[in-house]
Amino acid sequence: MVYTTAPLVLSEEESVVEMIGKYFSQLTSPGTRSPSARRGSVESCDETENPPFANRDAGLEHEEQLLQQKVTRQMEFYLTEAKASTLHCQVLLLPRQMTTRVGQDVVSSSADEPCGLRGACIKVYVEHKDGLKSLGSIFPDPSVTPTFELSVIFKADKEDGWTALMHIFDTSKVLKLRPEYRLVKRKLYSSASPIIHDFT
Repeated sequence: MVYTTAPLVLSEEESVVEMIGKYFSQLTSPGTRSPSARRGSVESCDETENPPFANRDAGLEHEEQLLQQKVTRQMEFYLTEAKASTLHCQVLLLPRQMTTRVGQDVVSSSADEPCGLRGACIKVYVEHKDGLKSLGSIFPDPSVTPTFELSVIFKADKEDGWTALMHIFDTSKVLKLRPEYRLVKRKLYSSASPIIHDFT
């Protein structure tokens, strides 16, 4: 056989050991470290400690969360204020976590917009037996000129009142919202048709 495997492996190990020894001697000798090696280690360290977009992305995500909370609180405020003035009810019943869910869908509908949720004008309505009732408008960031309009349409239950509260309140004064609601998105300064999303 022509192959000499063992001697070849030994010679490779010796050459590798010799190469490593020379490399470390260069690193430990003053003034002999190559500029490229030094520069590469600094760049790696910078990338590890300061990812270029991590802080910015985290900041934007936090801002969106704050805006979503603001929108959710404003919707709850409008619904509370509308009980006596617009909806003419004493008690307004909402499905659990409904306003939070609507707030999340509002954010999702704003994701493809240039300014995101900051560029929205959000109009809040309740679809009642007497027609569509306007509760108010929300501007998540008043410093930004709106580029699109989102109409949030809550839907009142067709049944008058709720039997479980019959002995506590006058049922004509109890209004219950259904879990279903509608989002209508319309781009401002555009001739595009509105986009309608129905959620259940």
